Amino acid sequence: MKHLMIPDIQAKPGMATDHLTHIGQLILHERPDVIIQIGDFADMHSLSSYDRGKKCFEGRRFREDIKASDNAMALLLGPMRKYNKKRKILKRKQYKPRMVMTLGNHENRINRAIENAPELDGAIGVNDLRFREHGWELYDFLVPVEIDGVTYAHYFTGDFSPHPLGRAHIIMSKHMKSCTAGHKQMLDYFVSQHKINGRRVQCLIAGAAYAHDEGYRTPQGQDHFRGVVVKHDVLEGEYDPHFISLESLARRYGA
Repeated sequence: MKHLMIPDIQAKPGMATDHLTHIGQLILHERPDVIIQIGDFADMHSLSSYDRGKKCFEGRRFREDIKASDNAMALLLGPMRKYNKKRKILKRKQYKPRMVMTLGNHENRINRAIENAPELDGAIGVNDLRFREHGWELYDFLVPVEIDGVTYAHYFTGDFSPHPLGRAHIIMSKHMKSCTAGHKQMLDYFVSQHKINGRRVQCLIAGAAYAHDEGYRTPQGQDHFRGVVVKHDVLEGEYDPHFISLESLARRYGA
């Protein structure tokens, strides 16, 4: 099996979007069996508790966040939809991979807003993002899903703490199985030196597939890996990874 893992997109109003079309073109080129979007596709900065009360919070609107996410999804899936539309007219087999999304803490901001203001229940919800309508199989925030022996979640926690495990080798030591996470702006890949239950464990954190800089990070904190991961020959948790940066995608698919 071939997996294409898409890290955090963090779609928001005014963000750069060319890379979304490039990822969509890569999907069509690679034809993965499974596409995994690891969460934080939508930024939902109108619901950010960290920015509330600051100057940067002015003008943010929930509906604009929803619109930005919807537009970003249309760009990401655009190449595949165009291809399938043409194939349908020609009465030929269409490309329809399994599409899995593990919701992130940014989408979970909607649930937190409802929890803090119960009067919003029924007025807003994660369903406003229309991910299922776009064809995604959804898993709630921090609910893991195992696919071909690899467990995916937005991030992984320890036994007694809700906080994310910050490094790939720590995830391996705690969970003892192949795991892939997003959330943290880094590329961190760790392979066990010895086989566990007959298989080599591979743990991965890749948390950025966006082109913009985040204001809460210092200028020194912006120079992290941004890109996607193609996993070839996925079988019982083992795979051959191919890390592809947004810069590489721009060179390949840009005008």
